[in-house]
This record gives sequence, C-alpha cells and structure tokens, in this order.
Amino acid sequence: MGLKGIILAGGLGKRLYPLTKITNKHLLPVHDKPMIYYPIRTLVDAGITDILIVTGGNHAGEFLRLLGNGKEFGLKHINYAYQEGEGGIAEALRLAEHFADKDRIVVILGDNIIEKGIKASVDDFMKQRKGAKILLKEVEDPERFGVPELDGKKIIGIEEKPEKPRSKYAVTGIYMYDNDVFEIIRELKPSSRGELEITDVNNAYIKRGELTYSILDGWWTDAGTFESLLRANNLVAGKEAK
Repeated sequence: MGLKGIILAGGLGKRLYPLTKITNKHLLPVHDKPMIYYPIRTLVDAGITDILIVTGGNHAGEFLRLLGNGKEFGLKHINYAYQEGEGGIAEALRLAEHFADKDRIVVILGDNIIEKGIKASVDDFMKQRKGAKILLKEVEDPERFGVPELDGKKIIGIEEKPEKPRSKYAVTGIYMYDNDVFEIIRELKPSSRGELEITDVNNAYIKRGELTYSILDGWWTDAGTFESLLRANNLVAGKEAK
C-alpha cells in the first residue's frame, strides 16, 4: 500500500490583497523561504517523496520556476495539477485522483506551517485498516476553523466556522485519506458558499466510523490572513533562532 503527498496551493488569496495581486499566496515569504517550502518539507520529513502540487490562478507557472523537480528537497520529481477557478479544498483534491492511483494520500494545505513533524501520525495512519485521520490543535480562536466535537477518543462531528465552538480544537489543514475519499467527494453537495467542503468529507468518514485523529505536537499556524502571515513569520524566525 503506497502513500502519496498532495499540497493544495490554489485559490486567489484575496484576503492578502494587494500582496497576491501579482503572485500566488503560497509563494509569499515566510521568514527566509517561500511559504510553499514548508509543506513540502513537512511531507519529505515524514518520508513522503511522491508529491503533487495543485495550484491555480494566474501564477501557476511560478511554482515550476521556483521548485522545478524539487532537487532542493532531495526529490527527483514533483507533479503539478492545475485548478480552474476557486471551488474549495475538496474540489482541488478531486484533481488528485489520477495521481493517487488507489494509494493512500496525505493532504496538506499550502499555507499550513508546523514546528515539529507528522511522521508518527502518518505511521499510525498506515496501520489503520482503512478510513481517514486528521490532526487537531488547540487554538484560541477555534471559530475561524473547522471545530471537532469530541466524545472521549472519538470525534462525533465537525462544524465549519461555528459561532459557538464545541471544543477548543481546530482541525488543521493536514488530512490523511484512503482511496475512498474520491468516491466521497463525488457524492458531496456544494455548501452555502458554493464550495465542496473538506469538513463534509471528514464528516462522511465520521458517519462510516472510520475517522481517527492525533493532536499535533508543537505550534501550528495557517498563513492566509495578514495576522496569521505575520505570526507564521515570527514563529519560524523564532524556531530558526533556536
């Protein structure tokens, strides 16, 4: 059973306008490297070297110019896919079906930056007979994210950007799925935002009784707003200083 990595780096990054007027959000600097370097490193450090980057917008070609075949990361090859328009995370993931080719996948959002690694969680996921695994992190502002409702060791549901969060945890942008994920996406209906939501994918696995979770070790941040981009820069700079 193989394992492949998928980095979702599409979208128009409207919340970071005008920084994203002439480039893709995931190419903006975080401390001393372009943002996209961090999720690639997260996958490579977890032993995943078969990687697809899904991008979109007007600046997709810049990824190729920046990364080439991934030699800087010790890779021989990086795969690329192009997302037309903005259809949400699950829509972007759908483009990876051919690449996944029946293998399990680890999906990471291109603006998710973490302090430590995910190797232990990935190893646990590979021991699961089937299903999915998500990574959670306690945050101060869970209402910005998908929030899990926990019952002991189990997640009984995930609510997207809830007004009254049922836990202090956020679902981070790191997801692990078996090949059923593509069938689940095909059955999804668009949300009120008109997008295929990753929360709906995760809730479908909960219904099947096939979703596990781990708590992410060390700090975690996204970098999709000015506040979180600044935070990401400061966290990485602090880590490098150590």
